[in-house]
Amino acid sequence: MIEKMILTGTSKEIGEQHGRLGKNQIIQSLETYEKLFRDYQFISWNEAREMALHYVKAIEKYDDQLLEEMEGVAKGAGVDIEDILALNARTEIALGSYGNRQFTDGCTAIATTSPISHDTIIGQNWDWKGAQTKSLLLLEVHRKNKPVITMMTEGGIIGKIGYNSAGLGLCFNALLTDRKSNEVPIHLALRGVLNSFTLSEAISKIKDGQTAASASLLIGKSEEDGSGMVINVEVSPFGIDYVGGDKGFLVHTNHIMSPVIKKHLLDMNEYCFEDSMLRYKRAQQLINIAIKKNEKIDHEVYKKWLSDTFNAPNSINHLCNPHAEEHRQMETVFSIIMNLTKRKTFLSIGKPADGQFIEI
Repeated sequence: MIEKMILTGTSKEIGEQHGRLGKNQIIQSLETYEKLFRDYQFISWNEAREMALHYVKAIEKYDDQLLEEMEGVAKGAGVDIEDILALNARTEIALGSYGNRQFTDGCTAIATTSPISHDTIIGQNWDWKGAQTKSLLLLEVHRKNKPVITMMTEGGIIGKIGYNSAGLGLCFNALLTDRKSNEVPIHLALRGVLNSFTLSEAISKIKDGQTAASASLLIGKSEEDGSGMVINVEVSPFGIDYVGGDKGFLVHTNHIMSPVIKKHLLDMNEYCFEDSMLRYKRAQQLINIAIKKNEKIDHEVYKKWLSDTFNAPNSINHLCNPHAEEHRQMETVFSIIMNLTKRKTFLSIGKPADGQFIEI
């Protein structure tokens, strides 16, 4: 099982610890994305580094401590700051050449809360290149005047999927679209959400076109008295919109659901109907079955949902599809369940149907 790295100190010191302790994982990330950019976007790594520099001004305005942390990561790992910037802007760089074959990671995210469950729980599978299993880091970040963050990420990337000591948790689904901006890279916006104490603060970090790329953010919050709430926000360079219902559960995969967002963007997911939409419908079906059977909605039922192999290889427990183009082949790399009410988290590395969840 993956070892948790505890990072403390100033932003620069936090980054240096990430870089030093996670150097091997950072090198793996650099190798993965250099190959993907070269083979499918026809972008050299030097070109990717130059593209990443376009985001520096927006990052400085958003939270200059994130830039300091990335400088620390570079120093600790013995690489250039441009390398770390490129990793954190890898979603935006992948959208940089619309005439070529675009790629992005996939996911199935689920959230439940009252009235269908006592606890507020969020969870997801992160589907991507199997090689990136070797890049995974479990980080616990202690930054002054911010909640403590526990986060699963790729080596070198300082914002991704996790929860914080204020009871706020975050799941992330990439959306493949035809437009982007030079605002804040989406992975750094994820960190902005995880740095937040409240839902309102989290929304303030992603509204008004602050993000350079589009994505779905499924955010849960549990208060000390046990009350909780889950929201699903689709973000874009043109603003945000809430999606999903109000029946106590939410599901998102990798296609745009908001009619507001669709007015500005074209959904470029060529496997929308045979993959993303089917995973979405299957997850909803599993939740409705559990409700009808009056099953207890807890981490055990989440394990069952996230391990579901119906319609494999394009199942919630995603298998690599040999019939898809290579740049769009992906599999479940990790699975995470966050009980925000009980402050308990369960993690499975690799496909959950083939492994086991460990409490972290």
